[in-house]
Amino acid sequence: MTDSTASATGTTGATSTTGATSTGTGTGTGTELGRYLRARRARVTPAEAGLPAGAGIRRTPGLRREELATLAGVSVDYYTRMERGRESNPSPAVIDALARALRLTGEAHDRLRDLAELASGRLTEPHPTADHTVRDSTLRTLEALAPLPAYVVSRHSYMLAANAPGKALLPGLWEWPAEQRNVLRYLFLHPVGRVLYRPWEETVAKSVSHLRAIGGTDTDSPQLTNLVGELLLKSPDFARIWERYDVSERGGGTKSFEHPKVGAMTLTYEVMTLARTGGQRMVVYQAPQGTPDEAAMLRLSPPR
Repeated sequence: MTDSTASATGTTGATSTTGATSTGTGTGTGTELGRYLRARRARVTPAEAGLPAGAGIRRTPGLRREELATLAGVSVDYYTRMERGRESNPSPAVIDALARALRLTGEAHDRLRDLAELASGRLTEPHPTADHTVRDSTLRTLEALAPLPAYVVSRHSYMLAANAPGKALLPGLWEWPAEQRNVLRYLFLHPVGRVLYRPWEETVAKSVSHLRAIGGTDTDSPQLTNLVGELLLKSPDFARIWERYDVSERGGGTKSFEHPKVGAMTLTYEVMTLARTGGQRMVVYQAPQGTPDEAAMLRLSPPR
């Protein structure tokens, strides 16, 4: 294993006492489909759904079950059974009607379809491999990409390997033991990770929504359950963002940094899934040539 490699084979060992239902990654009461429906129902107001506000104080945030059922054209009893995990075979037409009523589009709508398929048993996803070994060819690629910062993370965002500028991009992460080097853990629990991005919450919320998307299908992963449990216990910010139940697969974009070594910079990044690795992803950052952002990025590399 080269200097740029760091295996991560587990979590910090802190286990949630909140249970599987709270983390949304286990097989506790109900199903992940039911939890998703409840979370999204709570986020749609009657006004957004085109319903009159009505009189009196509403005890339920968002839509009531009967309101959502009416909007989707299903019986209240049927919808209640689905939300409680007692109805696991909704038709595609029902799922699409619920998505319209819940104002779900794009990846959020796709996630509802996937969770319905998983609940029915029509869709099964292979459990990701626990092997966090990074291929030699991947390590050589990381080194060849320098001075572009680049690193490889596991399906659950554990840092597995990085080139020198990739390590410098996330200061302090590599001081942790290998089994604790999770990017989400770094963003919420490390003092540098808490202030590295601008704006911080908007940036980290995207990482949480990616973990939510993965968690919907990795319901039997002890590693993911332990990670989410630890963050729920130790970070009120994570708990608050996690309960939004946003879902989104990461596929590249732009991040702005306030880096302690090189200062402010905005970098674009690409995320590439590595074939036959159980979900490993390579993340590569860059900046337009000749810009102050590129100059700041190049200062991440050690002097030759």
